[in-house]
Amino acid sequence: MKIRLKKGKQNELIYLTKGDLTWKELAKNLNISEAYLSGDLKREKILTSERLYEELCSICGVNFDKFIINKLNNNWGQSKGGLNSSGSTIKLKLPEFCEDLAEFVGAVLGDGHVCSLKKDIETRKIGVYQIRIAGDLRLDKEYHDYLAEISRALFGLNPGFILTEKNNERFLCLSSKELVNFFVDMGINPGNKIINQSTIPKWIYKDKNYLRACLRGLIDTDGCIHRMSKRDSHLLRINFTNHDLKLLEDTRNSFILLGFHPSKIINNQKFFISRQNEIEKYLKEIGFSNKKHRDRYKTFKSPLR
Repeated sequence: MKIRLKKGKQNELIYLTKGDLTWKELAKNLNISEAYLSGDLKREKILTSERLYEELCSICGVNFDKFIINKLNNNWGQSKGGLNSSGSTIKLKLPEFCEDLAEFVGAVLGDGHVCSLKKDIETRKIGVYQIRIAGDLRLDKEYHDYLAEISRALFGLNPGFILTEKNNERFLCLSSKELVNFFVDMGINPGNKIINQSTIPKWIYKDKNYLRACLRGLIDTDGCIHRMSKRDSHLLRINFTNHDLKLLEDTRNSFILLGFHPSKIINNQKFFISRQNEIEKYLKEIGFSNKKHRDRYKTFKSPLR
């Protein structure tokens, strides 16, 4: 839901919450983009989500309910009384927090990219609001088909696909300004994920099933399962590699919260789950949605020749 306050009250609530904090500090506390917070949200060009509204009220300790004019569905906008958008005019169905959404978020954090490019008359760039998830052209078709079904169920959007044989790449693409804003509201900002320090949204930590689903999405995209070595061919290991140190640390800590014992982070790039009983625990409690990982696991159960 979107919260519509009396004119000037959204701005007042944000400044009241900010207090002596910098915009960067407040944005970090709220797990959203600094530019989004101090820009369109502060200027009331975008309505606050119900979740963000409640968090603002909680932090500043003041209830602004008496200033609420109405509560609007998430797909409100872009027509009567809505935002003037250069993005998609498709009516978007935004979901409640759930396991499928948590898994999709994990996939976006792993191999995804959030793009928000506005129209620029001078450079002639066209407004693009899109979420892309990259994959291997040969090995990730079934997985992208799986994510496509999730995106249809969650958002009511039919994704497009870009296939690049030269680079052996494929991309699942969802174009929607509302969807991009939804991800920004969760703290997953457009542009370079490493610079933005995008990481697991706070709501996912509220339910261990959400956390398991998100980790599944992360491992399915930026993880793999492999043998320890030819000498120890019966021993398996799950690896997670990512260059966003914040996400790397949060992913490792999430496994610890779920009772796993991952290795230390190596070269600020990766960690492993190596205990054999925890490999089985992963398969039982989290599992793989990506067929290429399931196929690899099956081959590893067969002895080396």
